Parts: sequence; C-alpha cells; structure tokens
Amino acid sequence: MASNVSVLDIDRKQFIVVKIGSEQYGIDIGYVDNIVRMQKITRVPKAQSYFPGIINLRGEIVPVMSVRTKMGLEPDEITDASRIIILKIEQQGSFGIITDAVKEVVTLSEEEIDKVSGVRAGKDFFINGIGKHGDELISLFDINAIIEEKENA
Repeated sequence: MASNVSVLDIDRKQFIVVKIGSEQYGIDIGYVDNIVRMQKITRVPKAQSYFPGIINLRGEIVPVMSVRTKMGLEPDEITDASRIIILKIEQQGSFGIITDAVKEVVTLSEEEIDKVSGVRAGKDFFINGIGKHGDELISLFDINAIIEEKENA
C-alpha cells in the first residue's frame, strides 16, 4: 500500500526561530504549544535562579524559565517584542521559556542541520545542532537538556 507522504517530507523539520541576545535559536515546532506576550510572572520562593516564577495561562499554572539565566548569559531585558514560548513535554507537562523575540518558522532538511559534537561548553550544553538557513546559522535547542534538572548544578 503506497503512502501519500513523500520522502522529502520525512527528513524535514520545522523550527520556530527565536532571538536571545544577538543570537538566533531554533525550537522544534513539535514541542511548541503556544506563544504568548510577556505578562506578569509571579515569583515562587526558593525556586532556582533561572525560574523567575509562574504565569496563569487561561486557568493553567505554567512555570516560566529564563533560558538566558540558565545558559549563563546576561539577565532578560523585557521589551514589547519579548515572548513566552509555551512548550509541552510529555513527562513534564507545560512550561514557558522567555525569549527576546520570535522571528519566523523555518523548515530545515537533514542536509541543512549539522549535529554538534565535541563542542561541549562546560557541564551544561543546550544545543544539539546548527541549522543552515540561507546565509544564517541557527543554533538548535536540545529542549530536554534545557528543562532537565541537574542535581549537582
């Protein structure tokens, strides 16, 4: 029985391109549940420094993470372009990450993605590939590495 899915579709993935600082990062669209404007974040006592708090998203309490802080970058600068990307991960449920801006959605084929190996930056490494889109490079987030809690961090 023939399938209607072409071979070209199988090795292509879509990524939402976000800006964090001056860099572009890609988030696999399969993880993205929603993109919301910046809103009031309620602090949670004794939470890790990279968790500024929680938001109420249509009645659901969603923890929000600062990827900048987790990656050891300068603190978030909230602007009109800032967005919270709501990610859905099967085991962990929903959580949000703060980005400086959402740029576009790109589709990359396997040939346009270089796997990253041997370039570990310290003990925390959040990138699992580099996407080549035109003449731009997009660092592709390893979502599981970002949300993973390190016991001895």
